[in-house]
Amino acid sequence: MPLDTLKMPGVLGPDLGKELLLALDLARAAGIEVMKYRAGGKLGVEMKPGDEPVTLADHAASAIIVAGIRGVFPADALISEELPADPATLAAERLWLVDPIDGTKDFIRGDDGFSVMIGLCRGGQPVLGVVHQPTIERTFFATPGGGAHVAHAGQITPLGVSNVGSAIEARLVASASHRSTDIDRVKRELGISDELNIGSVGIKLCLIAAGQRDLYVNPSSRTKAWDSCAPEAILNLSGGRLSDLFGTPISYRELAHRRGLVASNKWIHDEVCAKLSPMFEQYR
Repeated sequence: MPLDTLKMPGVLGPDLGKELLLALDLARAAGIEVMKYRAGGKLGVEMKPGDEPVTLADHAASAIIVAGIRGVFPADALISEELPADPATLAAERLWLVDPIDGTKDFIRGDDGFSVMIGLCRGGQPVLGVVHQPTIERTFFATPGGGAHVAHAGQITPLGVSNVGSAIEARLVASASHRSTDIDRVKRELGISDELNIGSVGIKLCLIAAGQRDLYVNPSSRTKAWDSCAPEAILNLSGGRLSDLFGTPISYRELAHRRGLVASNKWIHDEVCAKLSPMFEQYR
């Protein structure tokens, strides 16, 4: 992605411009590295607690990103999915949240639905996000001053959510690897028939930010801060909204999202939460 292109008005704003350029470079470098592992066929798959896979590529991508951020912003706090996390870090004023491969199961299977994600929280709120899809060289990114964009096939395009105004019209995006029967209940309750399945949480939220999908519902407590930080920054700056199942904003002072996730184009958000919250009272 040419630096001159990013410096065009409306693409690289005055706030967090240096951070964005670094995150873009590191996400691309990590993406190149993980594709080398896939091409070599030596993934070294192991299982983490929670029956989640991790590969040598996850660790290699994490090392690239962590070293890069610490080299430029040594005073900033940082949490990567593949490193032990100190809960006290969540209270930092500036906190980077890194998911080296979001959608590892898709990566292992050879599918496209995984991404490299780098997010920055300031004062506990996501403000910068980069979600890079290495297989198709598509990168979603956002900062407060520059707004939200996607870079793909040599073009940089502003992002914006759809204007779908009722839940029954929503185009749902759901998990490819962790899809549960709860999603069928959600679809019945909302009257939704259109569903797309993708592994990466980041890609799912970015498709809503791009207006290609309208709703994501995750009625589980499995996601973590690194799963949502980068894409929430992008979604927010595209006009969308992310909350728990009950409409409460996500807290980045906690590592786990224990009350599920709902992401939408914002127009249908209150309706969706009002209809779904009685179904998931166990998460309150």
